[in-house]
Amino acid sequence: MKIRKYKDEGKKITHFRELEVYRMAFNGSMEIFEITKGFPAEEKYSLTDQIRRSSRSVCSSIAEAWRKRRYIAVFRNKLTDAMQEASETQSWLEFSFACRYISREFV
Repeated sequence: MKIRKYKDEGKKITHFRELEVYRMAFNGSMEIFEITKGFPAEEKYSLTDQIRRSSRSVCSSIAEAWRKRRYIAVFRNKLTDAMQEASETQSWLEFSFACRYISREFV
């Protein structure tokens, strides 16, 4: 089995912003922000706010996990929180698709 090499492999990471997973989550959250600008006004306090909040929480949980990495139980808990928020975001994306606010490519 071949192990995938990352461009940052071997480089010491000194900040959570350098983590590929954080950058991917941040970019995804910003994409969701842009997409939800086109959602109907009646969704502002329900779907729009919820999907933005959960997608941003993925990033903040990863950042918190990075800061707590010396405490393995807390680190794992924060990563679990990030996965939970990612699942919630996926659920909101599925609602958005079902309501025909987004195309299948975003689900």
